[in-house]
Amino acid sequence: MDFLATSEGQLFIAVAVGLVAVGAAYVLFSPKKPKVCLDSENFKEFKLVKKIQISHNVATFRFALPTPTSVLGLPIGQHISCRGKDSQGEEVIKPYTPTTLDSDVGYFELVIKMYPQGRMSHHFREMREGDYMAVKGPKGRFKYQPGEVRAFGMLAGGSGITPMFQVSRAILENPIDKTQVHLIYANVTYEDILLKDEIDSLAKNYPHRFKVYYVLNNPPEVWNGGVGFVSKEMIQAHLPAPASDIRILRCGPPPMNKAMAAHLDALGYTSEMQFQF
Repeated sequence: MDFLATSEGQLFIAVAVGLVAVGAAYVLFSPKKPKVCLDSENFKEFKLVKKIQISHNVATFRFALPTPTSVLGLPIGQHISCRGKDSQGEEVIKPYTPTTLDSDVGYFELVIKMYPQGRMSHHFREMREGDYMAVKGPKGRFKYQPGEVRAFGMLAGGSGITPMFQVSRAILENPIDKTQVHLIYANVTYEDILLKDEIDSLAKNYPHRFKVYYVLNNPPEVWNGGVGFVSKEMIQAHLPAPASDIRILRCGPPPMNKAMAAHLDALGYTSEMQFQF
């Protein structure tokens, strides 16, 4: 007790309390942020650690990040540039949108549809686990802030589903984001539908916030979705009506993008309500 009463004792306590306070402040307010791996100016190499063949021309490619706690550092709705070589050995660079988010630490995934004559498709077909992919980014004009709109309408065709899936996941998995998502996803055949299990899981897990309507040119005999090309009537039935607090996103083959832009214009969606990836 005598020791505590001395000035030295008071100084000792003050220092000890101060150190504890500094340590607590560091823990509470300065958490160690995960390592961001993307470089917008330079290509960086990432190792392919898993290749899962989904169908004859579609596969999921998982690439490892430098540490188990690293994140890619890709803003929602943006994409990366991948560099490879075509069948002639010439360099080719093409944009892709990962299906993973920064909440998926330690790795990122690409779902790739490989076309017979695609130059970058050749590179992905030839990739084996243990190979490296050169990646640069982020790229893209889309910037998203949670809650900035009441609802998104999405028009996707083929591999154009990947940015839509990424944005949908980010919205739905954020507990403070109440944005509604309405997706129309068009393909030629049932087998062409990418990420169907994952999309259906979103519809099941978030039934009041996420709706999907599939459209096929050549549907199976038993089919309850749309048939043919996406029409103005389908857009009216399955996407939010024109309003200042909604936005329509488009991503698909160029002919589809052009047709969808014409439909949206005719239905009264202004240019401010539309965005094309």
